[in-house]
Amino acid sequence: MNVRKVAAIASLVLVSGLMAGRVRAGENDQSIKVTFSQPVMVPGHLLSAGTYWFEVMGTSDRQTVRILNEDQSRTCAILQTINQDRRVTSGSGTEITIAEVTGGQPPAVLSWFYPGWMTGHEFVYPKHVEKELAMAKHETEVSGD
Repeated sequence: MNVRKVAAIASLVLVSGLMAGRVRAGENDQSIKVTFSQPVMVPGHLLSAGTYWFEVMGTSDRQTVRILNEDQSRTCAILQTINQDRRVTSGSGTEITIAEVTGGQPPAVLSWFYPGWMTGHEFVYPKHVEKELAMAKHETEVSGD
């Protein structure tokens, strides 16, 4: 993979902190505001460049994630995830892992961690896509305070 592609992936995700009015709700539903500088894939959906909210829905298993548009007026996707643990927290920032996909497709969002939490959310892709993503170059972005 050339350096230009790695740099493009590294600059893909900009994650901002929670809005002041949502801090308490954010901890409960792990809501984060994410801005993508180019289109990205999540299972079964293409998200255009722009700002979105990721949040855990109040289901009993806490593994259903809803993605909303910037003003939270429209649901863009409701997706199942599996828990993903990490050994070390990256601090108080949001952590998102993306993978470069071959064939000219947009990068894929693989997982995200709410700031300071040791358990995050890994998106579940179809088996044939999972195989490709497992072999792809992964980049993890950390942002926010």
